Amino acid sequence: MKSSRIPGFYNMSVEQRRELLKKELGFSSEELSDLYINEPLSIDTADKMIENVIGTFQLPLGLGLNFLINGKEYVIPMAIEEASVVASASHIAKIVRSSGGFRTEATERVMIGQIQVVGCPDFQTAKRAVLNEKEALINAANAAYPSIVNRGGGAQDMEVRILNEESDSKYGQMLVLHIYVDTCDAMGANIINTMVESIAPIVEELTKGKVYLRILSNYADKCLARARCVIPPGMLATGDYSGEHVRDGVIHAYEFAASDPYRAVTHNKGIMNGIDPVVIATGNDWRAVEAGAHAYASRHGSYGSMTTWSKDNDGNLVGEIELPMSIGTVGGATRVHPMAKLSLSMMNIESAKELAQVIVAVGLAQNLGALKALATDGIQKGHMALHSRSVAIAAGASGEMIDIIAEKLIELKQIRVGKAKELVEQYKK
Repeated sequence: MKSSRIPGFYNMSVEQRRELLKKELGFSSEELSDLYINEPLSIDTADKMIENVIGTFQLPLGLGLNFLINGKEYVIPMAIEEASVVASASHIAKIVRSSGGFRTEATERVMIGQIQVVGCPDFQTAKRAVLNEKEALINAANAAYPSIVNRGGGAQDMEVRILNEESDSKYGQMLVLHIYVDTCDAMGANIINTMVESIAPIVEELTKGKVYLRILSNYADKCLARARCVIPPGMLATGDYSGEHVRDGVIHAYEFAASDPYRAVTHNKGIMNGIDPVVIATGNDWRAVEAGAHAYASRHGSYGSMTTWSKDNDGNLVGEIELPMSIGTVGGATRVHPMAKLSLSMMNIESAKELAQVIVAVGLAQNLGALKALATDGIQKGHMALHSRSVAIAAGASGEMIDIIAEKLIELKQIRVGKAKELVEQYKK
């Protein structure tokens, strides 16, 4: 992609947008064919992916534009039903690119597998016994999944904890083994589950206890992605609001979320409005990403903001985000679902680590879009304007009537289905 900055893209027809993608990204008509058919995920493929299939369920697929991340241009597929999200993220990305774009990084791709042991005669003795055989257990785990080792990954380290040691705990004591696995470009669930199940009998023998759960953890705090942006206040000015007003409003909004879980939940939902659509579009497990992100927001003992916003010494607005990102670019739906494959190709993603960085950058952009709106005219002005088309459709409008009714609803400041139905009837007459 020469540039993710495509002025007027929202004004183009769907056909014009597709042709532009074909030209700019170098896709053939065959490669883009899934965008043109009514059922990109065939029933035959869907029936192999999950159980009891009766059909498929589609979401609108839009493009987040203007993203410049570590100097690379991205057009970012986003699968979501909520109005204003794609527009908001693209708007903020346009502002951020003017100040150098997003800077991102990611840790190594280390995921966690857990083995739970109960009923040990002596938990401290059991812990020492497991740690004494640490190297052998790691080797045994790797022997259970040699292909990941051949790709440069595999089990790397191990930790043992004893839970509920306090005598007044209402839960029984248990020993928990953590095995740390580099899953390369895979999300890693199957890899890790195979490994922990394979070494469970050895752990049971060493501890003299009983193994129950053997499963990965979706709290991937060893697999983090970070994004940062720095924006001069002049770029934030909007309408009657100065850039300094917007900057300070964003910071105060962040401080509200950092101080109050009632606000933090909604604040973080807005961040996930940007993250989830990219995770879904690429065929990844958005439930795992959501669970890990919310757990990470509670890591300091109370639930708080997933982002931080501050002012640097030059008066610039500085935004940062750091989240676990248990996603992959190989395996699972990422290589089965036609639209997931197309989405990864569209972004020219080379690794899971790169995809994780793109995803958190979108989350940071979406957060700023929401906070900027809240600090100025309020969230409803832009959201309801974009929502007006959905209201018009729900009222029975079709074709060119949709935009006419939507514009009238905005003009009347009555974006309601009841009013839209009245206008549709008037239009028909």
